[in-house]
Amino acid sequence: MLINKLFDTAIVGGGVAGTSLLFTLARYTDLKNLILFEKYDEVSQLNSNPKANSQTLHVGDIESNYTYEKAKIVKKNSSMVANYIQNFDEVGESGFKGDKMLLAVGEDEIAQLKSRYEVFKELYPYLELWDEEFLREFEPKLMEGRDEPVLAMGARGQITTVNYKNLSESFVQHALDTDKNVQMRYHEEVTKIERDVDGYYKITTDTTMFRAKSVVVNAGAYSLLFAHSMGYGKEYAILPIGGSFFFTKEKLLNAKVYTMQNPKLPFAAIHADPDCTKDWNTRFGPTAFALPKLERYHTLHLKDFMSALNIDKDVTKVYMSLFKDKTIRRYILRNVLEEIPLIGKKIFVKDARKVIPSLHVNDLTFATGYGGMRPQIIDKKKQELLLGEAKIVEDGVIFNMTPSPGATSSLAIALNDTLSLCKHLGATFESAKHESEIQSLRHTSLFEEILEESR
Repeated sequence: MLINKLFDTAIVGGGVAGTSLLFTLARYTDLKNLILFEKYDEVSQLNSNPKANSQTLHVGDIESNYTYEKAKIVKKNSSMVANYIQNFDEVGESGFKGDKMLLAVGEDEIAQLKSRYEVFKELYPYLELWDEEFLREFEPKLMEGRDEPVLAMGARGQITTVNYKNLSESFVQHALDTDKNVQMRYHEEVTKIERDVDGYYKITTDTTMFRAKSVVVNAGAYSLLFAHSMGYGKEYAILPIGGSFFFTKEKLLNAKVYTMQNPKLPFAAIHADPDCTKDWNTRFGPTAFALPKLERYHTLHLKDFMSALNIDKDVTKVYMSLFKDKTIRRYILRNVLEEIPLIGKKIFVKDARKVIPSLHVNDLTFATGYGGMRPQIIDKKKQELLLGEAKIVEDGVIFNMTPSPGATSSLAIALNDTLSLCKHLGATFESAKHESEIQSLRHTSLFEEILEESR
């Protein structure tokens, strides 16, 4: 088998996480030789594909499942993607400006929303409270046939929607436009990563073999499988969660509408999103249910699946703990039923009516081919479900497992990995250039323009 030249860094996985790292390494470091492996024929064919996610730039302003401390982190991380979209002229290509809101239904939720607004308006000064009179004009479908009182916390003119596949393609193009030796190996599956006798890494694919001084694996659930194969991350296992969506037959909303989170549930509450792949038609979801797959709509390799589950008494305790809670148990059962043809949307429409009360079963169609997998990580030592990013960093090799909002945080994760690689390889990072292009917004924001016009 042919062994190709030595690369500074090899990246496994061509989703938004892998391509953002490629871009960051190529543009802001003095590393010369970079290679990215993607087993499919294009980037972002799995979770970063716009059909597999809600296309949301999660900022933390309308996501009521975020604490204030988590929102601060998410805001900082997501700003890098927002800045890239605006600084690199990707508005209308990768990212889209629009309106969004968090909708509270009923007196209890309204009280919670008002309290949240008083705290979060310091972090997000553009937030507004929208009463029923405003909503009747702004989003009339929200109010048609509604009996319960509502209140919304919203924002206008923000980057709300991101096509992460287009964003990935933009990252790749900007990496290729540098003077570095950047190789894109499409339709080439990495089958093995191992440490060489000289301290470098051998990357075996289904066609050949490569060597690299460092490796970063951004391959969803398979990141943990690669870590396990090298003896790392044995304390982690995967709970594979699938999600599906429903479309309305016509566009009913202009804004993204999120609903208040049930604090007992570990997954995001239902929301409605204008879909950039369907002429901005309204898409409802996601459902969330355990699914015996690692990649949605792709062949299951049973050996890989069982390895990822990594079942033992500690993992079993986590499963049992989840199912003991009546609220979670009912939620899981309901989401399973929503996947069943014919009856699924009859069940789902009851949840969707929290957003649009006048919605009928016949207004919905199952979003065939939409939805993805979110590999939730189980910490076996702590016997708990981790609902954020998980990372394993060893000597020159990094494994990223990034459930939502991993795409939103992709450039921030790439920055952290780049700094780690630079330290390991003795490379230079152009911090001033990165600060100017990614950490700062070079153009005046729409919010600033509105403030200026009002003076």
